[in-house]
Amino acid sequence: MKNLIIFIILLMLPFTSCRWLKEKGIFGRKADTMAVWKARQDSLRVADSLKAVQERIDLENQRLEAERLAEQQKLEWARKYKYNIIVGSFVTPEYASRLLEKYKSQGYPDARLIPLEGTRFEMVAVEAHEKLGTAVKRLEQFRDTVAFDSWIYVFRK
Repeated sequence: MKNLIIFIILLMLPFTSCRWLKEKGIFGRKADTMAVWKARQDSLRVADSLKAVQERIDLENQRLEAERLAEQQKLEWARKYKYNIIVGSFVTPEYASRLLEKYKSQGYPDARLIPLEGTRFEMVAVEAHEKLGTAVKRLEQFRDTVAFDSWIYVFRK
């Protein structure tokens, strides 16, 4: 037992103080843990910022792509169905929406709003046709039975 105590004392001799132990650690110099933690936090913050920016860029690209597709579909539809039967044209969007809902409830599911480019007007179209002849025939029937003051609007694109 006496030998064990002497061995422990000899083993502890190189470690002269607690301060020295705190600075060096048991297996040599340790890194400053606060500096390492701050560096890690900074790198995480930068990574999060980059991720957030990339997400915003992705969302903006998706929005632009959706707008482009919507515009393309609108142009394709306008090319195919050039002749539209219009029942009203309004500057006030609420009036146009009300008339649109009225015609949809009357059984015109394809009724839609057409913004008149270059103005604030919105037209309420109840039907669209590919050929002028069918549009004129349908307009005559429509004037006789539904709205006498309707007209045909022709897309020029």
